[in-house]
Amino acid sequence: MHDMPDWLTPALAYIPRWLEHQMRVLEQPGCVIAVAHHGTIVLEHAIGFADQIRSDELTPRHRFRVASHSKTFTAAGIMKLREQGRITLEDRADQYVSDLHPEIGSVTIAQLLSHTAGIFRDGADAGFWVDRAPFPDKAQLSRDLAMPPVIEAGLRLKYSNHGFALAGRIIEAITGESWMDWISREIVATADLQETVPDTPLPDGALFARGHLSKTLLGRRLLVSGDQPTKAYAPATGFVATAGDLVKFFAQLSPEADNSILTAASRREMTRAQWRDPHSTVDQSYGLGIISGTLGDWDWFGHGGGFLGYLTRSVVVPKQHLAVSILTNAVDGYAHPWTDGALHILRAFAKAGAPRADLAEWTGRWWSVWGAVDLVPMGQKVLVALPDLPDPVARVAELEITRPDQARIVQASAFGSYGEAARLVRDETGRVTEVRLGAGTLVPEHVLSAEMRARYDE
Repeated sequence: MHDMPDWLTPALAYIPRWLEHQMRVLEQPGCVIAVAHHGTIVLEHAIGFADQIRSDELTPRHRFRVASHSKTFTAAGIMKLREQGRITLEDRADQYVSDLHPEIGSVTIAQLLSHTAGIFRDGADAGFWVDRAPFPDKAQLSRDLAMPPVIEAGLRLKYSNHGFALAGRIIEAITGESWMDWISREIVATADLQETVPDTPLPDGALFARGHLSKTLLGRRLLVSGDQPTKAYAPATGFVATAGDLVKFFAQLSPEADNSILTAASRREMTRAQWRDPHSTVDQSYGLGIISGTLGDWDWFGHGGGFLGYLTRSVVVPKQHLAVSILTNAVDGYAHPWTDGALHILRAFAKAGAPRADLAEWTGRWWSVWGAVDLVPMGQKVLVALPDLPDPVARVAELEITRPDQARIVQASAFGSYGEAARLVRDETGRVTEVRLGAGTLVPEHVLSAEMRARYDE
């Protein structure tokens, strides 16, 4: 058991508060976050509903469709077979599967796992992604893979679900077992994941978060079942898991992990940035079943997933021994920006350190008609965080405490109140009732709500 750094506890206390506000502002159905440190879960928190229509409360034990996280599990399976000497990354696909188009048959295992085989993304008709058709079975997959690739292998990063479905067939050819049985035993069970299955149906009694469509079209959300089997596509998108299991699994893939289902050499090869995506809106690269990038000075790796009704993401910061997973059950979920936001919060605390004891009362959520601000003590300062934003700690005002209940705004934008005073206002019992920032006054939510109703609610 590793001791947590002193900054991690206050960071883990603030992240759920920020997420709860984000859920409220963005009107999302449900969200679960899990954080692991050195592979041990140190935070699991659920917000909202597993089924918003029926008001079923969401818990950390609810499982979600985690979609393309499945590719990381499949890639880990290939790497385990490689460690056993049963396959190499340079092997051709047609060494194991015979009914392939010759150009697809010639691609290497490494090209399949790195999305550089040039294979079409989803075949000729992707209606299964929008609930208009069942997912492809083995016969359909074989027919599709008899078609030529779209581009020559090795030219560029080109995401392919069919490529990972083919990787699943290769595992079956090598092991003589179904991909489902083999991956369940050799990867899921070996990693000690108790709430993860490679595809539906779920075990009896398992809690399952339902997916939700956007409210934009009809002005209200509709439910999607989310429990359809993905058949031959399962190696690319079938997995169902909890956030807690995902952080346990992804933490084991870190080259810095103390315990893992794979050797350190395999983990380094999987997580190594091999192909950059120059056309992405964010700078990221792909390894073997792994996406990687950098946030500030923190390098991360992980994967995301999109399934009708669900958006999910898991990341690992190896040097900090941290893994974060955020699962949302809506097609317009904010798993990706919220994961970045959680990393920004963690990074800010890691840089500043745990807050001084005398800053304890400079805390809480405070309101004006312009919205909410959070006072967040860290290190020697207090941040005036903005919980409405996906990165609540970016370029925000900072307070330097000068004496009890008194402070100075030592960082602010040119349009803020830089250099002006801040203070806490208390009632006769000593309870903080207002926060003054420069000339502005912030109050608790219930106080502002009553004032707004009295002033504006006719």
